[in-house]
Amino acid sequence: MSQDNSQHPELSATIGLTDLGTVHRLGFGAMRIVGDGVWGEPADRKAAIAVVRRAVELGVDFIDTADSYGPNISEEILAEALHPYRDGLRIATKVGFTRTGPHEWVPLGRAEYLRQQTELSLRKLRVDALDLLQLHRIDPKVDPEEQFTVLRDLQKEGKVKALGLSQVSVAELEEAGKYFTVSTVQNRYNLTDRSSEDVLNYAEENGIGFIPWAPISAGELARPGGPLDAAAQRLGATTSQVALAWLLRRSPVMMPIPGTGSIQHLEENLAAAGVVLDDTTYAELEAAR
Repeated sequence: MSQDNSQHPELSATIGLTDLGTVHRLGFGAMRIVGDGVWGEPADRKAAIAVVRRAVELGVDFIDTADSYGPNISEEILAEALHPYRDGLRIATKVGFTRTGPHEWVPLGRAEYLRQQTELSLRKLRVDALDLLQLHRIDPKVDPEEQFTVLRDLQKEGKVKALGLSQVSVAELEEAGKYFTVSTVQNRYNLTDRSSEDVLNYAEENGIGFIPWAPISAGELARPGGPLDAAAQRLGATTSQVALAWLLRRSPVMMPIPGTGSIQHLEENLAAAGVVLDDTTYAELEAAR
């Protein structure tokens, strides 16, 4: 595997985010440390705790979770595994979904609910202020002003250090920006789904961290003999590592957070920071859909 980071230092670089500070661009997503359907306890809680601790041992300093993962359980596991938190570790969480069962997600953006869930996240994570609070979804049934105002108020009260949004348009980013500084945006983005290209471009132009969810999803591109598989074969890497390396090179504000409940997969994902895509390989993947 090629690991000459001097050619492409962005692969292992950090990013400075407004209100959040500086973090490494390859983080860890804590959605998969709970049960199937992102519901209930993991099959092995001790194993989940071990994965989280190993991530930090390997240098991860940005972990993304949500009150709805479990629900509650992901945040509780992070606190059990890592509290008291080491200096420099940032834990981001999200509010704005209620859960009615496995694989079921219902937006709920009433101000009192967002405030309640934020208070509960403070308790579960055992902190006085959340490093980053993201609105998991803008509830279409609630006036956006109500949702953005309560987030702004929580930050003014010192309960939240930085604020972000998830799965939004450029217009929604601009509207939220009238109420608070948007530090991050978390939209689906990967080799096969670039529908948020305009949001990524806006984030880059405005210094907003872009957190791509489902970062490794590659579909047909990863099939044997496909462009991703061919690149992985040439580089002596896995298709997942190449997909992550492509994201990291795609933009300096890109912050992938691959998640897993396996230490083996965790170590494999984080090794993507050392995979160097030559210009030809990057261009081939950029052109692939």
